[in-house]
Amino acid sequence: MNRVVLVRRSEATVEARECSDDGTAVRVRRLPAADLPGFVRERERSPVRWVWDDTTRWYPALLAAGVRVERCTDLRLTHAVLRRSPFVDQSLLADDETGGWDALAPVTATDPALFPLDDPADRLDPVAEHERHQAALAASAGRTRLGLLLAAESSGALVAAEMTHAGLPWRADVHECLLTELLGPRQKPGQRTATLERLLTEIRATFRAPALNPDSPGELLRALQTAGLTVSDTRSWTLEQLDHPGIPALLEYKKLTRLLQANGWTWLDTWVRDGRFRSYFLPGGVVTGRWASNGGGALSVPTQVRPAAVADDGWRFVVADVAQLEPRVLAGMSADTAMAEAARSSDLYQGMVVGGAVATRAEAKVGMLGAMYGGTRGESGRMMPRLARRYPRAIGLVEAAARAGERGEVVHTLLGRGSPTPTGAWSERPVELGEPPDEVDSREERDRHRRARGRFTRNFVVQGTGAEWTLCWLADLRNRLWRLGGTGTVSQRPHLVFFLHDEVLVHTPEHLADEVVEAVRGAAAEAGRLLFGAFPIDFPLDVAVVGSWGDAD
Repeated sequence: MNRVVLVRRSEATVEARECSDDGTAVRVRRLPAADLPGFVRERERSPVRWVWDDTTRWYPALLAAGVRVERCTDLRLTHAVLRRSPFVDQSLLADDETGGWDALAPVTATDPALFPLDDPADRLDPVAEHERHQAALAASAGRTRLGLLLAAESSGALVAAEMTHAGLPWRADVHECLLTELLGPRQKPGQRTATLERLLTEIRATFRAPALNPDSPGELLRALQTAGLTVSDTRSWTLEQLDHPGIPALLEYKKLTRLLQANGWTWLDTWVRDGRFRSYFLPGGVVTGRWASNGGGALSVPTQVRPAAVADDGWRFVVADVAQLEPRVLAGMSADTAMAEAARSSDLYQGMVVGGAVATRAEAKVGMLGAMYGGTRGESGRMMPRLARRYPRAIGLVEAAARAGERGEVVHTLLGRGSPTPTGAWSERPVELGEPPDEVDSREERDRHRRARGRFTRNFVVQGTGAEWTLCWLADLRNRLWRLGGTGTVSQRPHLVFFLHDEVLVHTPEHLADEVVEAVRGAAAEAGRLLFGAFPIDFPLDVAVVGSWGDAD
């Protein structure tokens, strides 16, 4: 398969440098930027991989012109992975431009123009950077796995751009009705809605604080303490533990205030247009490889407003999420056959009970969460010895990652994404008797940092590998959906409109819904094979075909 490196040139022209697999330039041509969509459309008739500095700078304009790209190499994302991977010789990436590539950020402007003014990407050489990447990958002992990760990461960039382009169908009228039902009629900026005013009156009366502003943490904390409640903060979780007649109204007030601030009328005015909610999804936005988003809080859409996500007439949503993704990933990456046996159940935690590891599902869940997130005290700590005996390879893997993190070492995911290099002073020497108090305090502080680092690396290896599984799932699903749709652009065929860690939404013509369900399941099975080969680990999906996202909850 040939590669075509796209480079922006002066005077609104694009250079297309076609290379063979060994990097040899086969043909170089220049064309006006306006002609690029037609060139890409024609070249896509045969297998090709597009190489560009950053998908957010190239793909939106192509999508706006009705052009879909099957494969790409996103140099910005690839650079970030290679720069942190412990399987890469960093000297092969070193160049005067390295700092520029390190600092290059995605573009989230609404204008899909190819040539934004004063773009730092224009000061970088994608041809030379791609050659460095190819050399570093070829020399890596982990090149097979790293190659899969880089391909999946770049495919994720295509998915993200397509989701932003298509948008999540969103009914503004339904959203407004939901807000009015929950909050009361819309008020002027700075004024509380009728429901919030009613709750405020009740809160002030119950706590005997007629001037209380519950939006002020300081005022609220003093009111709680004056009422005889022993609290040190005003978080909802803390309030839920308190026994006082004013607490239910206070919790409801805080919940509705969050809804108003995060997804109220201002959110609706800002982020929903032409019947679509469009946010910017950012692959690799988190150090573990999980996605981030920019705009509208796309990765935290609350259940209260999800009924406003309504499929178009004649279309449906296929909503799918993976049951207990991270424990299943841990079983696969550690090749722990006993945990894989538990994972054959649609409920892995119940499978652990059946396998005799623990007595109850609650114990299984709290124990596994403790193992993956570093909860070594209390109930989760009590479960750890049992889990370690039953699942020695799985528990041993996260424990080894934690110890490596405590020593200040870099850990990596299954495919080779490396954790950030720790900063600050790291000392392995424990506090000794007779040391001066200030030295003891200093070393105790470093010990706390090391333990925190260990909790981070313990989870990094599992969460990061889970992100790799979902990238492979998305990449394969994206192509399966395209093949289902016959003709038309991305938005006219079954297409992804939302993704969050282990959940996807596909917008599909109703007559193709059953085939989309099979595509979702088939892509999940393929992702498992790509990462774990023949190791028998299952990734069962909860799948629903609905007219509204709210109906899938």
